[in-house]
Parts: sequence; structure tokens; C-alpha cells
Amino acid sequence: MVTLRIRHRTTYRYGKSVAPRPHRLMLRPRESHELRLLSMELTIEPRAVVTWAQDVAGNMVATATFQTMANSLIIYSVAELELDAVEWPVFDIAASAIFYPFRYSEDEGTDLGALTAPQHPDPTGRLREWAQAFVRSEPTDTLSLLKDVNAGVLAWVSYQGRDEEGTQSPAHTLERGWGSCRDMAVLFVEAVRTLGFGARIVSGYLHNPAGDIAGSEGAGTTHAWAEVYVSGAGWITFDPTNRSMGGANLIPVAVGRDIRQVMPIAGSFVGMSDAFEGMSVEVCVGPTIRQSEQKPLLP
Repeated sequence: MVTLRIRHRTTYRYGKSVAPRPHRLMLRPRESHELRLLSMELTIEPRAVVTWAQDVAGNMVATATFQTMANSLIIYSVAELELDAVEWPVFDIAASAIFYPFRYSEDEGTDLGALTAPQHPDPTGRLREWAQAFVRSEPTDTLSLLKDVNAGVLAWVSYQGRDEEGTQSPAHTLERGWGSCRDMAVLFVEAVRTLGFGARIVSGYLHNPAGDIAGSEGAGTTHAWAEVYVSGAGWITFDPTNRSMGGANLIPVAVGRDIRQVMPIAGSFVGMSDAFEGMSVEVCVGPTIRQSEQKPLLP
């Protein structure tokens, strides 16, 4: 078990005063048997009224509402948590799902619903063909199949960080041969959905104490990965960017059908069209330290 502090600061800069519209914030880590949230503090400038609600996927969502004009918007969150995820997890898969193809139970199929349906067009069938190539035989071991698809993403696509907003379509990622962590996560999710699995996108933080994990700058950063539902085992974590399985080093914040549903911050402003000057994001993930030893995230 490791105790961590996550400091996440997002700054929006405007050349002229603007009126910020309500902003949707997904910054609170999701608690589970592997993650215990000890504290969470959210600071916003200019001052905002913050309300909390739980969305359909069980994510905690904060809505910040503003009443003043501003030349900048700073959203700063600090979370402390205990992470107890093992590096090599063992999954108790139901006998009915050990081999692929298998059928979800009627209740599972109903509840998974849209999570089994691809969200991106595949008019030429390229994605389906790419995913199907990992099915070596029928039946085949379910967990081995998912591991192969997970490893296949990184074998086919090179990791490359992208600062611009948005996500590439799976077909575009395959064609380009490179993508960010969110592009790889979407590709993996869409690929296993074509095989009939229920899957969802996860956004959160990557804890990288050694500084050697792909998709991370320094000891930690925001990150995107995936979860696949397998009967008996439940939701199994896959990180195609690092060809890993299980939740070690991963701190989930939000899960959703589409990556647009799990963006850490989403909002707009009313003002001149040329008012926006830029945005910066600073994230620090590391062990908790004494109050006297803490350093500010930014000067």
C-alpha cells in the first residue's frame, strides 16, 4: 500500500475579461477496494459556487458556477489517498467466460448495454478485421485474447503525446500508426467491443515513481486507459499505452462509454472570440509529505 498526494492545477488565460460559464469538473478519485480517498480539496479562482452530483456511471462530478468577470481561471485540486493495487492480479473468471466466445448473462447484457457497442464508424471494417486477427482459434482463452489485443495496440501504434484537444478515431490511429494515451485507450476499447466485450474508458492519473512509464512526464500525470467486463472477475483494467493489466500505478477518476464523458474539466466562457490566450496544466503525483516540507505546485 502507498499513500499518495495528487496536486492538479489547470490555468486558463484570457487577454480580455470574460464571463466563465459553468464548468464541469471530474477530479475526485473513484474509491474502490484498491483505493481509499483520505481527503479532497478544491480551490477555484475567481470564486465559484461548487455543487456535487453523481453521474450515471457513479463518477463524482463538481459543477462550478461563476458570478464575476475574470482575466484568468485557475482550478486547483489536492487529493490524498491510499492505493493498494497489486502488480500481478489474479482474476476469478466465471466458468462460463473462461473461453471466448462466451455470452454474458441476460442481466449483464442488459446492464452493459451501449458499453458493448462501438462508438466510432468502421465503414471499411478495418478495425473489426484488426481485432479479429487476435482470435487465434475458437474457443480461445478469454484473458489471453484480451492481453493480446492490449499488447497489439502498442505493437501497432507508437506512443506520442498530443497537446491539442480531442481524440483520434480508431481507424485514424491505425492508419497513422501513432497516438496519445487517450487514442490508444479508445482504439483498445473499440477493438474489444467489435469482439462483443463490454468495455469503458477510464481517465485519471498515472503514478510513475521511477519516471520510466510511457505517457508520464516526471513522477505522475493525467492518463487514460480502459476496463473490460468479464463475468465473475468484473471490470479488468488494461493500459494499452504501457501494455499492462491491473490497477498498479493507476488512479481512476472517471469511467464512461465515450472519452468525451470523462474529461477532467469542461466548460466555456462568454467574451470576445479572441480573448482566449492559452491553457496550462500541472500535475504532481507523489508520496505524502509533512506540511512543512510541501512545496507549491507552481511558483
